[in-house]
Amino acid sequence: MVEDVTDLYREFGEDRLPPGQRRTDRFPVLSKSGTPSYNPADWRFEVYGAVDTRLEYDLEAFSELPHVRQRQDFHCVTGWSRFDCEFAGVPFTEIADRAGIGSDVEHVLFHALDGYTTDLPLSACLREEVLFADELDGEPLPDDHGGPVRVVTPHKYAYKGAKWVTGVEFLTEPERGYWEKRGYSRTADPWNEERYS
Repeated sequence: MVEDVTDLYREFGEDRLPPGQRRTDRFPVLSKSGTPSYNPADWRFEVYGAVDTRLEYDLEAFSELPHVRQRQDFHCVTGWSRFDCEFAGVPFTEIADRAGIGSDVEHVLFHALDGYTTDLPLSACLREEVLFADELDGEPLPDDHGGPVRVVTPHKYAYKGAKWVTGVEFLTEPERGYWEKRGYSRTADPWNEERYS
């Protein structure tokens, strides 16, 4: 069953298409430095920081975690939006619950295979729509779209959803990610056009 969460925009604005965005059926590929190569046998997903239990999964173990399927919209900070993307993945809350996050955790930093990082407040991650996705439109997530696993954050611009994710770090204080250090918005609300600081 696919859960449709495309109506989440009602929390943030009147229109499904955020201001300043154009709708496209294509799915452009953008990254800071191209698609990294990796050996699937060596890939690891780590959960650490202010947690009760540090976690580590290889691809097989990750694929066996509870998954959900959702229909989401995808908004790029460069001005395009793709509606009705079907992602399958592990809910962020599933990982947080398994790790046991400390009461003083306020922030999350996502880490990626290519050295990319991006940050969000914990409260922005504890939503049902935030997934560690490993499928797109019924197929394994393509490498150029962040495979084997990426984060999806349909209530934020997509730079908050790290591609090629290898870990999530739970923090007691904010720490800026790659683009945030370079002037991009830390809040990244598409309906307020929060593109840059």
